[in-house]
Amino acid sequence: MRHFIILLFVSLCWPLSAFAQDAPITVAGTPSDAQITARLSGIYQQLTDTHAVTVAVNNSVVTLSGHVANTEVAERAIAIASRTDGVVAVQDDINRTLGVSDNVSPLLAEFRDQTLEFIRALPLIGAALISLIAIILFGRWLSRRNALIKRFAKNPFMVELIANAVNLAFIIIALIVALNILGATALIGTVLGGAGIIGIALGFGIRDTVENYVASLLLSIRQPFRAKDHVIIDKQEGIVVRLNTRATILMTLDGNHLRIPNAKVFKADILNYSTNPTRRFSFGVGVDSADDPVAAIRLGISVMAKLDFILSDPAPKGIIREVGDSSILIDFYGWVDQRETDFGSARSQAIRDVKDALEADGFSLPEPIYRLKVDGAMPTGPTPSQSKEPKKDEPKSENMHTQADMTITDKVAKERKSPDGQTDLLDDSAPPE
Repeated sequence: MRHFIILLFVSLCWPLSAFAQDAPITVAGTPSDAQITARLSGIYQQLTDTHAVTVAVNNSVVTLSGHVANTEVAERAIAIASRTDGVVAVQDDINRTLGVSDNVSPLLAEFRDQTLEFIRALPLIGAALISLIAIILFGRWLSRRNALIKRFAKNPFMVELIANAVNLAFIIIALIVALNILGATALIGTVLGGAGIIGIALGFGIRDTVENYVASLLLSIRQPFRAKDHVIIDKQEGIVVRLNTRATILMTLDGNHLRIPNAKVFKADILNYSTNPTRRFSFGVGVDSADDPVAAIRLGISVMAKLDFILSDPAPKGIIREVGDSSILIDFYGWVDQRETDFGSARSQAIRDVKDALEADGFSLPEPIYRLKVDGAMPTGPTPSQSKEPKKDEPKSENMHTQADMTITDKVAKERKSPDGQTDLLDDSAPPE
């Protein structure tokens, strides 16, 4: 119970000490004019800049006279008198000298004292600076030990990110240690809070850059494609050259370089032609409505099956797409291995061979037919017939080269080997997405 009473008394007295500076200056008993005069005079004599102030009290009205250096000192003297117990009013008769010596001398004295204090603190400042520099240099040395960091992360982008984080952490530790040595621990919270506010402001200001940086990190982890892959990213087609911390570099099929920001790559639809080496091509052929479409399909499939670059598994096939106005439309499908066969050349060769086989077997590949209705009298006599000359057989040209075209792939390989210093985040040893 006694401890509870003591704690209660301390808690009640605590707020009073916080406001002691603004509390009235009391005089014991009933203050007389003489007591007020003695009290104020003693206070002014203790203060360096108000020792020339004189006090006169009549019926609790205080009159201040004398001279001070400037208005700020005079207002402070008036404030002290106003807070004194028993004072009814304060009359200001103080003379502001505004002299150069009165105002400059205190500043020079304060500067001299601060200079002497700084000189005395030089060894402590030197120790703080040495600690700051030593910790920062150690952090920089540690962040450059890639072999050590690669024990925890194999991805080159993660290695760079961890190295930067380690370097930044040691800079913060160095600042905290230096401030502790200087006895300025109160500034630690201010420094960290200011850094947080600056970080938030910069985050909003460079939002697109941060988004692109995060996208680069995620792409380097997910590995959605490999180098030399044939891809379409957001309707842009090309061969992958590299993935760096800012963009994905493609070489278009025309041999041009294309840079796509990684933030756009991360959100885009990606079509990869190289993940699965086999690829299907298709083309359409129209035969006359009087012809047998099933027989045309069988003939086309047999022709495609004889082409050595078309895979037997999956086997080529054909389907009737629709019956048009003047023909029956048939679609043929075949598979090729892109590692050995050029996709476009293989499709072209298959179209030519199927067309020639259908025509040679008597199938017609009709042109569109339009019926015209003509108003008015028509001639009743027989019209002269125009005989068609038989089409001369033309010598068949040589087959197309269907080997895989490695022109762009070779250019990409050559560029990847060139020592241009660019970071490549694509890793063939990492598991793909």
